[in-house]
Parts: sequence; C-alpha cells; structure tokens
Amino acid sequence: MTSADAVFAWLGVGALLAAVLPRALAGRPLSLPLVFLLCGIGVYLLPLPLPVIDPVDDRVVAEHVTEVVVIISLMGAGLALNRPVGRHRWGATWRLLGVTMPLTFLTTALMAWWLLDWPPAAALLLGAVLAPTDPVLAAEVRVGEPTDDEHDEDEVRFALTSEAGLNDGLAFPLTYAAVGLAAAAGSGWSAEWIGPWAAQDVAYKCAAGVLGGLLAGRLLGWLFFRARSRVLRLSQHREGFVALGATFLSYGVTELAGGYGFLAVFVTACSIRAAERAHGYHNVLHDFMEQVERLLTAAVLFLLGAFIAQGGLSALTWRGAAIACVVLLVIRPLSGWAGLLRSSLHNRERWVVAAYGVRGIGSLYYLAYALGQHGFAVPERELWAVVTFTVLASVVLHGVTAGPVITRLDRLRNTRSM
Repeated sequence: MTSADAVFAWLGVGALLAAVLPRALAGRPLSLPLVFLLCGIGVYLLPLPLPVIDPVDDRVVAEHVTEVVVIISLMGAGLALNRPVGRHRWGATWRLLGVTMPLTFLTTALMAWWLLDWPPAAALLLGAVLAPTDPVLAAEVRVGEPTDDEHDEDEVRFALTSEAGLNDGLAFPLTYAAVGLAAAAGSGWSAEWIGPWAAQDVAYKCAAGVLGGLLAGRLLGWLFFRARSRVLRLSQHREGFVALGATFLSYGVTELAGGYGFLAVFVTACSIRAAERAHGYHNVLHDFMEQVERLLTAAVLFLLGAFIAQGGLSALTWRGAAIACVVLLVIRPLSGWAGLLRSSLHNRERWVVAAYGVRGIGSLYYLAYALGQHGFAVPERELWAVVTFTVLASVVLHGVTAGPVITRLDRLRNTRSM
C-alpha cells in the first residue's frame, strides 16, 4: 500500500462521515470538527505510510488552503442571514465588533507580552490571530438555512454568525499592525508605522472591501434575479456552484483593488441576500456552499490533527498553554459580556454569546499569512504551537458543550414564549 492509496481511502471515509455526522451528532456533546480532529490524531499515530503534515515548512500551502476554507464559509454565513443590515437590527453585532474584538485583541497581546515575554510585535500578532471568532467551526451556534422571515433567527445564533462573518475581515488591520511594528522596530517598539497603517491598512482597505462587496453583490443580485434574459437570470437554472463563482469573483477583484477580500465576500453574500429575500434560490446557493465547506473543514481539521500527532505541540510551554486557556475561559467571555452590556439580549443569552467565541481555521490562516510577511523574533514553531493548542482547546471545549447548551437555550426560549 502506498501513501497515495491511503490518502484516497481516507478521503472517501472522510467524505462519507462528513455527510452522516452532522445529523448523527445534532444536540450531542460532540461536533463534526472535534471528530475529524481526533481522527487525524488517531490515524497519524498508527504505523501507516502517510505523508508528513507540517504547516511550518509548508507555510504557503497552509495559507492558501485555510484561505479558501474561510472565504467559502464567509459566503455561506452571509447567505444564511435573513435579517437586513441596520443599526438596530444588527445592534449586538456592532457591539461585538466595536468593543469585544478590540478588548480581546489588546488583552491577549498584553498577556503574551507579560507572560510569554514576547516582543511587542509578536504579542500583537498573537492578539490579532486570536481576536476573531471563526465562521468555519461554529456550526452549532450558527443560523440555519435562509428563510423569507427576517425574525426567524434567535439573537444568539444571529449575533455569533454575523460577528464571525465580519470580524474575520476586520482582523486584517490588526494583523497588519503587528507586521508594521515588526518591520519598523524588530523586537522593540516604534510609532513610525501607525500613520501609514491607519491610512492604508485600516481606512483604504476596509473601505475598498466594503465597496467591492457591495458592487459585486448588487451586480450578482441583478444577474441572479432580475436580468431580462432567461439565460442570464441564473436563479431560473438553480445551479448551486454559482455561489463559488460569486465567492471567488468578489474576493479576487477586491484583492486586486487592494481591499480586504474576506470583508468583500461577506458583504457580497449579504447584498445577494438583500436582492430578493424570498426566492428559493438562496437555499440552493446556501446548501451547496455548506456542503463544500463541510468537506473542506473535515479535511483541514484532519490535517491539523495529523500535525498535532506528529509533534506540532512540541514547542508549547506551560505559559503558552495558559495563554490559550485564559483567552477561551476569561478574556473572550469577559470581553463579550462587556460588549453586550445594555443590549437587548437576556442575561443567559448574553453569556452564551460571550462564551462561544470559537477560535479555528481563521486563526491558522492569519498566522500563516503574517509569517510570510515578516519575522517576529519568536521561533515560528512556538507561535504555531500556541495557536494550534488554542484551536485544539476551542474545538474540544466548544464542540463538547455547544450542542447541549444551545439545545437547552432553545428549550428555555420556547417555554418562555408559551
């Protein structure tokens, strides 16, 4: 048996499990990402001829694989949201983005600087990488299929889905802040990078991302639902793979224009959704993207498990593990609670939203991307070990608890409404 034969066999098993497990695990203290992560660890502990998985040496491959998974999940998340964008309708989202995310970024960076004794640029990088919630691994706390009722979403699922959709794009300015500091000061501190960073990486690229997403979304929305020619009106043909075209088009064009493609993809999805909210074609697009996302997520989590089994955490210190636990158990919950003060959420719902800031594939992407831009005066394997352990801990913690917690929350909500 060759390694290629083994890869094909496991691909087949993985695809079948990705189809069966979501329904089999619904509401249970286990999740699809956790199963595939454990499978990756277990398989690579066996004496089988399997290829070496190392995102440190194969950084470019890791960057682009995780990049594709994230943009596909962003399109799926945006297509699933029923609620029109608005100041009050998305109130919890703006609070999570404007308060929770910066607090998480700053406190994580300070912890890394103090506890790990990392230079400021590396500490900022860890804060940026671990600040965004993940749209990929949050299926249990994400909204379901699109419907024509904007009120057909509970506040917890909506807040977490919309936050994950937007803050994966807004983590880019934070990552560029770390890169800018590393380039300007090495292992020290400098303020020379702040001006260009604020003008280019914050103002221009965010504006270009939103504008690119709006233009792409409106053009595609017209093409899908309002084109006069039946041949061009793609909603008549009900082909789901068109969603991939929309994803890559908005991402690629926006990146070529110098904007944030992650932001553009989510805005594109929301714009397509707004073009014709009651049309069944949204379900076709969403279902196709969900299936692709599920397959890619299973593959990436399996590979992450393989990396762990092959010694990916060997550079992890107790301080690095402590940082991961503090982020998941203290920093994110308290930052989430602070951001949602005086919001419309009930007390129990507020704690659930605050606690379920899943860390996942987006964090792996940002780390791979940043390490390709500049060095950070910290061994790369140590950076990978801390982030990988955080993702592992998040997958276990949130994967085991999310199903039962959300099921109980739904039951209490239904009892209260009776």
